[in-house]
Amino acid sequence: MILSFHPIIVGDENRLCAGREPNEEDQAAIKRAKIVILPQGCKESLYTMAVENCDRVFPDYHARFRFPGKVGQIRLFQETGVPHPRTFAYDSLEAFLHIHKAEPTLPLRFPIVFKLNWGGEGSSVYLLQNHDDVAFALAKAQACQDTGQKGFLFQEHIETKGRSLRVAAINETLVTYWRVAPKNAEFGVSMAHGARVDQKSYPELMKKGEQAVRDLCRKTGINLAGFDLIFDLDSPDPTPQFLEVNYFFGRRGLGGSEQYYILLHEGIKAWLEKQI
Repeated sequence: MILSFHPIIVGDENRLCAGREPNEEDQAAIKRAKIVILPQGCKESLYTMAVENCDRVFPDYHARFRFPGKVGQIRLFQETGVPHPRTFAYDSLEAFLHIHKAEPTLPLRFPIVFKLNWGGEGSSVYLLQNHDDVAFALAKAQACQDTGQKGFLFQEHIETKGRSLRVAAINETLVTYWRVAPKNAEFGVSMAHGARVDQKSYPELMKKGEQAVRDLCRKTGINLAGFDLIFDLDSPDPTPQFLEVNYFFGRRGLGGSEQYYILLHEGIKAWLEKQI
């Protein structure tokens, strides 16, 4: 029996858990099922209940919940040994000050990228040019921590010529495209800030990025996510470097929501064929 908690994917039995915690009825249904399909935005509590009571669950969110937020993703990259910009991550402001004391100095050259642990589409990412900017960043970290959102990181800045590579993995299918910032954009590349989709430039680098994503997916089991990678385009042989893993990812570069759901249906169908 296939049990689906996804509002679009139809199973032999269908349940919705949006806006609530999973209950005993959900658990009983999971125990009856041979396969469980979860929504993209499922809570950790539902995922844990599913994997503890059923051997075959899609998507595989083990890495998502083991390595949460941007700080967690850096630790995922470190543990798996994949290339990524040199980064110093901290679980809290206290952890940072314990290491760097009252006069914080970072083993990175300016400009430095600062990221809060949470936030998407570049909303919590800043480019720091000097020590005054570092003080501003730490004040931001304190303000977020006061609301209960801890964690931040400082990262090496890499000149990307305004490009980042998005590789969306839907089961074994990869959809790859560049996001290109508008001319004269200050910093960052995001669709929310006017980036355009480019599916043709630097095809060899796109292939490198896809292979890097396939390798990471093989190591981690991730089978539904959007990966952001960058390249140092001043290098004679650019290497893909991982920036982030997005378990909620935009669909414009995929062709819109309708095309995304076509890809999702096909991906789940292919995954099911290997389970039965």
